[in-house]
Amino acid sequence: MITVTPDTFRLAQVFTISRGSRTEARVLTVRVTRGGLTGWGECVPYARYGESLDSVTAQIESLPAGISRTELQQALPAGAARNAVDCALWDLEAKAAGCRVWELAGLPAPGPQITAYTLSLDTPEAMRAAATQNAHRPILKIKLGTPDDMPRLEAVRAGAPNPGIIVDANEGWTAEVYADLAPHLVRLGVALVEQPLPAAADEALADIARPLPVCADESCHDRASLPHLAGKYDMVNIKLDKTGGLTEALALRDLARAEGYGVMVGCMVGSSLAMAPAVLVAQGAAYTDLDGPLLLAEDRENPLRYEGGQVFPPDRALWG
Repeated sequence: MITVTPDTFRLAQVFTISRGSRTEARVLTVRVTRGGLTGWGECVPYARYGESLDSVTAQIESLPAGISRTELQQALPAGAARNAVDCALWDLEAKAAGCRVWELAGLPAPGPQITAYTLSLDTPEAMRAAATQNAHRPILKIKLGTPDDMPRLEAVRAGAPNPGIIVDANEGWTAEVYADLAPHLVRLGVALVEQPLPAAADEALADIARPLPVCADESCHDRASLPHLAGKYDMVNIKLDKTGGLTEALALRDLARAEGYGVMVGCMVGSSLAMAPAVLVAQGAAYTDLDGPLLLAEDRENPLRYEGGQVFPPDRALWG
């Protein structure tokens, strides 16, 4: 039996990116029950990719109750629906086998990973205050993506002189704006920039100097995306809600590395259940951005442990 239910988690504060703001995380929880055991997973339907709670629920409910993880890869496209079911099936398989998901997948035992912490788009003054409050963290990720981002960037660096910085423009810049900002990103010690241009207009990146690594986010979903990234990007941001689950995320990670791309593992804003399988993908990644639960005012039972700027692998009681 496959069931899907909506869940809402309040955010600790308003979260803003270039496309809008939110005060809560609305997710779907999938449970697959067979033989007296239940596996579960979580997804975050994302309007940017044409998804809604209703459309993703309909996709999940269309599946046959006994579908296998292998059959699932063809039954649904990459996206949120396949992600939640795929992760639930991994959890179920591990419970049935009496082992952990990482063992089933033939992976080494996972360890804690340093994770970025995200500062949402705001006024320069507010972003400086947020940076100061979080200056103890090893890596800050800042949401930008407006034509007038330099004051924000300067303010964050002034508030947090020491952490590494990742800039995420969420497709918000033009080629001209990015070309103008790039030298300043380097000057201020930015480690990488995510998706500076819209995915539909990222061909311009092939003609722009890349003085710091450029990471594909909206331009990279699964392995089929990789041929379109050549000459434009240096890294890929792997998110399970884009790949359609842990199965494809692991395959994308391995192929991206084989083709010379650096790997970042990111997330939508969701609970610890959504982050748990991503921690396995993040092992050995150049950058990990699995801070979703840190942005929430409430979380699942048996949540992931965050300590010393690190996210720790899930306990069996949560997932996997």
